Amino acid sequence: MIRTALLSVSDKKGILPFAQALHELGIKLISTGGTAKLLSENNLPVTEVASITKFPEMLDGRVKTLHPSVHGGLLARRDSSEHMAAIKEHGIDTIDMLVINLYPFNQTISQDACSFEDAIENIDIGGPAMLRAAAKNHRDVTVLISSDDYEPILAEMRANNNSVSYKTNLSLAKKVFSHTAQYDGSIANYLSSLGDDLDHQKRSLYPETLHFNFNKVQEMRYGENPHQSAAFYRDTQPVTGALANYKQLQGKELSYNNIADSDAAWECVKSFPNNAENLATCVIVKHANPCGIATGKNALEAYQKAFKTDPSSAFGGIITLNTPCDAIAAEAISKQFVEVLIAPAFTPEAKAIFVSKQNVRLLEIPLGRDFNSFDLKRVGGGLLVQSPDFKNVLQTDLRVVTQRHPTAIEMNDMMFAWRVAKFVKSNAIVYCGNGMTLGIGAGQMSRVDSARMASIKAENSGLSLAGSAVASDAFFPFRDGLDVVVSAGASCVIQPGGSMRDDEIIAAANEHGIAMVFTGTRHFRH
Repeated sequence: MIRTALLSVSDKKGILPFAQALHELGIKLISTGGTAKLLSENNLPVTEVASITKFPEMLDGRVKTLHPSVHGGLLARRDSSEHMAAIKEHGIDTIDMLVINLYPFNQTISQDACSFEDAIENIDIGGPAMLRAAAKNHRDVTVLISSDDYEPILAEMRANNNSVSYKTNLSLAKKVFSHTAQYDGSIANYLSSLGDDLDHQKRSLYPETLHFNFNKVQEMRYGENPHQSAAFYRDTQPVTGALANYKQLQGKELSYNNIADSDAAWECVKSFPNNAENLATCVIVKHANPCGIATGKNALEAYQKAFKTDPSSAFGGIITLNTPCDAIAAEAISKQFVEVLIAPAFTPEAKAIFVSKQNVRLLEIPLGRDFNSFDLKRVGGGLLVQSPDFKNVLQTDLRVVTQRHPTAIEMNDMMFAWRVAKFVKSNAIVYCGNGMTLGIGAGQMSRVDSARMASIKAENSGLSLAGSAVASDAFFPFRDGLDVVVSAGASCVIQPGGSMRDDEIIAAANEHGIAMVFTGTRHFRH
């Protein structure tokens, strides 16, 4: 049974009504510093920690709870006669509930004006020590670090004569140890990112030690293949607009491959903003590669154009929209076999259409332009870490390298093709025209093979490549790849440039009479 609670929070959200409710339940309140002042000002009876420890706060508040009267009250096992006799001998009372959140270290270091001294002063010492003590003794102590837990705990106490179950206490203790591990990891990341001059502004993106924290969302039936196990984890630091923020409206449980492919599709579609003409974009992905991307005046037109690129590959694929899915688009999409359909929103009419297709997974994700802090790739015994590829080349960044300059239409098509190529596995060759993909060659060891494959795909789908724009995610090492795309019908090419044979490639483009631009940016995707 909870009789005494110690409250000491830096984030005061919800603490006053929670403390009031505890008082009404007959719980004795103990507190420190600002929290004690807040409770006292609101006429709640509160006992200062200093009156329990018989020792004042000192060293600018660095020392206030690091005392046997606090830790003894938290750590004493109620089922141990020796423990209870020891604290009785020393005049220590038990503390049955601990409510704490820590100094805002992450918020402090995220500020540009933060100094090294500011960061150090926001490393909490007494808070983590008390949290760990209470969580270790979770059989007897209820410990809370989040205001989200206040109401559920009060409800359980009211229903059980001020008692909280062991199951609840264990769950709260798990949350505490995860939280303190994350807190310590953030401190280690920050300190090991600083040079010898300790300049906050010059810290490295890549600290000497690197700690990540993720919370498990679900375990899966299997991984990439049935003989592999798998689970999905969400970053503890929310990323706006990321796949991990999905809300599943209907359908079967997501699989490992569903999530991997959905992420590839969602990252691609959200890179196409609704422009002045309010164009919608649809991206269809199969096995992590786009098999159709298009823009249209609405979701239906965008979908129909994207589907035309490669109808056979779209079978059983992932479809994403960067605009709400309405009834007209839903009616068309529901006629094909789709694993996952993602949109920022679904109209009630659209949802009703998919009721009869209960296996289709509908995911609703708010649009956002944030990126992960790092891209990660696990290798044997190690980890590759890089910044995400969020660069979008602007038309003003392009350099025309051929005698013929592209027309305005060609320029628009090339910019569209370039944006698509960024999301296609290397070696990537993408034919586009009129705001849609016409042929996509992905993941081939030879760039010329990707060029041939993309043209074959277009032919199989009955799409003409005459006058199309071609994007290559990296430079053409030889003229043969350029010759292939031109012979297929391309009238303009966008590529990074940078090959030792650039002059040869430019001469070939002039020979063919096409326009070619260099971006100066490569988009390898492995």
